[in-house]
Amino acid sequence: MAYAVRAVRLFRVLQERDDRAGWLIGKQFLRSATSIGANVAEARSGESRKDFVHKLQIAMKEARESLYWLRLLAEAEVLPAARLADLMDETDQLIRILVSIVRSSLRMET
Repeated sequence: MAYAVRAVRLFRVLQERDDRAGWLIGKQFLRSATSIGANVAEARSGESRKDFVHKLQIAMKEARESLYWLRLLAEAEVLPAARLADLMDETDQLIRILVSIVRSSLRMET
C-alpha cells in the first residue's frame, strides 16, 4: 500500500508539470505500480498454491514494468534521476522479494 501511495504522489507531481510526455509515462507508471499491491492482496486469498504463485508472478511483472517507467522518466529527463532514485531502489527491492517468494513457493510444489 505504501508503495502505491508513493506512486500516486509521483503521478500528482507529474500532473503539475507542463510536460505531456511526463503525464503519459506517469499514467503508465501509476497503473503498473498500483497493480502490484492489488495482485499481492489477491494472491493472499488464492484458491490454491498455483493461484497464489500466478498472482505473485503478475505482481512481479507489474513491478518490473514500474521500474521500466521510472527509468524512462529519468532517461528522458522528465524528472531528475536523483529524484527517482529512492523509488527505483524500492521497486527493485519489491522485485527481489517477489522473485524470492515465487521461487520458494514453486519449490514447495515439487
